Amino acid sequence: MGKAVEFVKINKYFPGVHVLKDISFSVEEGEVHALLGENGAGKSTLLNILHGVYNEYDGEVYLHGKKVNFKNPNDAILNGNISKVHQETMVVEQLTVGQNVTLGYQPKKGPFIDFTKMHKDVDAILTELNCRFHSRDIVSTLTAGEKQMLAIAKAIYHHSNIISLDEPTASLTSKETEALFAVIEKLKKEGITILYVSHHLEEIFQICDRASIMRDGEYIQTMNIRETTQEELIHAMVGRSVSAVATRQKPCQAKEEVVLKVDHLSDGKKFHDISFELHKGEILGFYGLVGAGRTEIMRVITGADRKIGGKISFKGSEISGNWNSTKALRMGIGMLPEDRKTQGFNKLASNCDNIAISSLEKYMSGVFVSDAKKLENAKHYFEELDIHPRSPEYLTVNMSGGNQQKVILAKWMSTNVDIIIFDEPTKGVDVAAKAEIYRLMEELVASGKSLIVVSSELPEAMGISDRLIVMSEGKITGEFTDREAFDSDTILNYAIGGNES
Repeated sequence: MGKAVEFVKINKYFPGVHVLKDISFSVEEGEVHALLGENGAGKSTLLNILHGVYNEYDGEVYLHGKKVNFKNPNDAILNGNISKVHQETMVVEQLTVGQNVTLGYQPKKGPFIDFTKMHKDVDAILTELNCRFHSRDIVSTLTAGEKQMLAIAKAIYHHSNIISLDEPTASLTSKETEALFAVIEKLKKEGITILYVSHHLEEIFQICDRASIMRDGEYIQTMNIRETTQEELIHAMVGRSVSAVATRQKPCQAKEEVVLKVDHLSDGKKFHDISFELHKGEILGFYGLVGAGRTEIMRVITGADRKIGGKISFKGSEISGNWNSTKALRMGIGMLPEDRKTQGFNKLASNCDNIAISSLEKYMSGVFVSDAKKLENAKHYFEELDIHPRSPEYLTVNMSGGNQQKVILAKWMSTNVDIIIFDEPTKGVDVAAKAEIYRLMEELVASGKSLIVVSSELPEAMGISDRLIVMSEGKITGEFTDREAFDSDTILNYAIGGNES
């Protein structure tokens, strides 16, 4: 077996930031090779160099012993037989599966597209991948998992012998993940090399042969998965030991005082007859499978969506009239949305502006907003929350997932909200940033704030919550009031719609 990919002394600079520092390592042909590191370690940048997204860098890239420098991703697909399957699958929803797989490279008969050949070729690949959908199906009817399979079918259609998968299971169900792993095993047997990026370490142990670790833009080491442990991997990634699971460092801060009371709330679609209370200083967990209706409840509470029935009371007074996000913010309630890229911050704004956006009245000098005050506030939270790179002027959209999450948290901490709702707070966030976010949650409740944490990760929901509410299909199916009595089997039973038994 030769080397499929070799990186030699790769350096990459963005304005003011040295992102990759002298990266050198290689990937064997026909192996599943994990690329691991915290958010911001440089993994995506390195893959973007490999796939021709960035073609200006120092150093050399070799494929199967031959030096390459692709002009763009198309060039990489056509001349390098190398494809990337993105975390957010790039598809044209209105076209068929076959049209998506062959997009830009459709088989022709004279000047026209040969649809018969296209569907036949694509169906053959889908059969090989054990897919349940067909070439003539419209893409908008597919699930997230099926769209990932479509992206892999595309790579195979281009005869790619090197495929990189970036967080491929982020939006998949466990069944879809199993199907994906079966496909990866199959590709490996056919001699295809897979580069695999994931924050889920249990996946790495399940399907990878070796893992190369990156930290702060530097290459640390390559480890043989069969000969290592989860602790050793985390230590190499973070440079210290970090618990991968949420654990509480401080005692429960919950008081008797009720800050939020929800009675028989319904939106008529996604959830019905929801009642619960949130106490001052409490971390209240909401656990359920995707689609249980938890996010929808939080959107109604924060005024983003409308309720149909029931009532919401803050600190003893019921909300009346036209409830919206601005009023919610004035009442002292903020939310870190799950989809932070589209809802959490302004893509065109710097960190400084994103942090200040919800608390502008604090930075006024007369009738004008003082940039100096905004900057001072941003710098305070850069220290407080350990945000990297430490640049208030840096665009938030270019930060890693964990650091984006901290910028949104700084935005809410800059306001004087009393209640913060975290929706999937550590989705797509690495181990170290997770530990950091859990620490911040504990500091927030210690300072008198109250938190609701919506999570689909059971260890997280059990680890961080003082009290846990379980939902299934729009209804509350169980409530656990005592941390000591949290039991994963019982909680899961409630989450799939089971009952007391």
